[in-house]
Amino acid sequence: MNRKIIKLLMTGLLLLSVVSCLNAQQNANAQKLLKQEFNLVPLHSKKTQYYEMVSKMQQHAPDGTPLGWDVYRLYLRCIPSGDTSSGDEYTCLKFTVMLHDSAEVLIPSLTNWQYRFKLTGDSKDSAKQLFGIAHSKFENLADQNGKKLPAANAYAVYNAFIDFHTMSVFAESSVNGKGAQNLHHIGDKVVHGSSFSKPPVNVGSQVAEGSYFKNGEITLELKGLSLINEKVCGLLGYDSGESSFYMVMKPMANMQIPTKGSSHYWGDIYKDLASGWIQKATLHEMVVSQTTIPGMPQKVNSVVERNIVIRNVKSLP
Repeated sequence: MNRKIIKLLMTGLLLLSVVSCLNAQQNANAQKLLKQEFNLVPLHSKKTQYYEMVSKMQQHAPDGTPLGWDVYRLYLRCIPSGDTSSGDEYTCLKFTVMLHDSAEVLIPSLTNWQYRFKLTGDSKDSAKQLFGIAHSKFENLADQNGKKLPAANAYAVYNAFIDFHTMSVFAESSVNGKGAQNLHHIGDKVVHGSSFSKPPVNVGSQVAEGSYFKNGEITLELKGLSLINEKVCGLLGYDSGESSFYMVMKPMANMQIPTKGSSHYWGDIYKDLASGWIQKATLHEMVVSQTTIPGMPQKVNSVVERNIVIRNVKSLP
């Protein structure tokens, strides 16, 4: 056989051997990395955080036809507190609404609104307001043109803040029961301590007391690692299980409109393993409900799809 051909063959075999060794080493390194123990609840860094949250809601007609998106955009700044008893300072820098694909409008009364947030045992403050979000701030919400938001849309604005802080319930140490503090290895999975909780959802004068949301068996899993914002993140997956709710809207003082339904929501949370801050979070929810309207012989059935993306960003507009 030609010596040049033999030399080429030997060189090729040597390269294959080297590549095989490199692949084996890479595989061993990857396994070592993925099998290590992780701490998902480190102390938060004191650096100011900025978040952009986009919530989209779409109702479907009985034949499945989508009826257009409502889009809610929340821009938040978080200044971490040196005093854990007082909670972190959050500022709503801007909140905009776009209803049924119409023009985006600002909600002026929420611009630069400040409040404090901290996780507590029952997630309520002394006034029994969930996450300490003041109900009074969402009374008579109006857009930049002075047009008052319908009750259902005003509630969706309030609920954006609740959804945002719910991500912390899943991503931080659970005050009651198991939570992110119990997930140490990829593949670990727990039933979260907030399972079967029944938080109230009454808000001001537009949603009556007795309204509630009941979670199902919430599972939380460490699904793997990811890279977001150039930061190594633990990838947490959550699932609400079979949830339900009962809500009584009060569009006018002498009118009550009860709605009963079911919900299933799930999503992912990407949490920086070094700083402890959420870098990205998603939520997907399907809601099926039935509403009784006074004076109408037939009940109104509804199917609503919700999608949320929260991003940790360097700055906000």
